[in-house]
Amino acid sequence: MALLCGALGAAVALLATRQRWAEGTATVAGGAFPLTAKGSDVTGVPAALAIVGLAALVAVFAVRRAGRFLVSGLLALSGAGIAAAALASASDSSALDEQAAKASGDTSATVGALSHTGWPYVAAAGGVLLLLAGLLALRYGRLWPAMSGRYERGTARPRRAARPVDPERPEEIWKALDRGEDPTGA
Repeated sequence: MALLCGALGAAVALLATRQRWAEGTATVAGGAFPLTAKGSDVTGVPAALAIVGLAALVAVFAVRRAGRFLVSGLLALSGAGIAAAALASASDSSALDEQAAKASGDTSATVGALSHTGWPYVAAAGGVLLLLAGLLALRYGRLWPAMSGRYERGTARPRRAARPVDPERPEEIWKALDRGEDPTGA
């Protein structure tokens, strides 16, 4: 459930930041000029935190114990950050004001007939899904399986003593190589 919520939340947040969040018109010498601002123009925080959330979602399953707790917290915080940034930017007109200033050549120009879309709220919903995934990972993560430590260095397994290799039997030389032994050593 956490994996599904996290992946869906990050995808929704990334998708929403690529959509049009605000539109308006700038008055220039030749008349009215339509302007639009995508979510990434308004704020880059939700997209950046969605990528952090995706990385944390993958890392939750790769780490153990305290590392899982920390990564789960990062996942939850990235979701909360996406929701907060999207909601705070839902009525922001500064990106359109900058475009109006460029279009008119007047630095004090502002946009008129301003309207906002629902995409900031969709991004906030994606953030809530990531937050939910992080909270689920915090609560139940200690019960989830972790990646195998089979190939990690420093394990305390005793190694078998090397058997003497008969140089007349090539299959024993190959078996010694498969075990990681040096068949030429004495």
